[in-house]
Amino acid sequence: MKLKLKVNDYDVESEVEPRLLLVDYIRERLGLTGTHIGCDTSNCGACTVLVKFPSSKRFVSLKSCTFFAVQADGCEVKTIEGLSKEGKMHPIQRAFWENHALQCGYCTPGFIMQAYSFLEEHPSPISEEIRRGISGNLCRCTGYQNIVKAILDASKEMGVV
Repeated sequence: MKLKLKVNDYDVESEVEPRLLLVDYIRERLGLTGTHIGCDTSNCGACTVLVKFPSSKRFVSLKSCTFFAVQADGCEVKTIEGLSKEGKMHPIQRAFWENHALQCGYCTPGFIMQAYSFLEEHPSPISEEIRRGISGNLCRCTGYQNIVKAILDASKEMGVV
């Protein structure tokens, strides 16, 4: 099938098998390996990317391990590689770095993408809202405290608090 979409602000066009998962398309076809595969069941969130559907005004987070690439036809997709601009980290990336919101780092891209989507909908969150907002992503190392702190700091840096 013909697939036409925009990934990290670049137009992409490919022939793909209908059964190809979006995560595999992103990693194998586009070489964007920041999107991780953790569980293949959408339980861990390591594969979280942002998708803007043609009828939507904003990006929403999506677990790309259970979404077919052809379902993204006509969409805009943003991966962790697409957040930084001109070599500068996005405020959420910087907040994760500064707050030590990672240990092994495997889950970090998924958390950052989920945080982006969450902050779009909840620009002035409190800790409890953040914990609910990231509950679909799992980290086996950090205990979440610094992740929550990073998202709070990012919301302030983004000028929405």
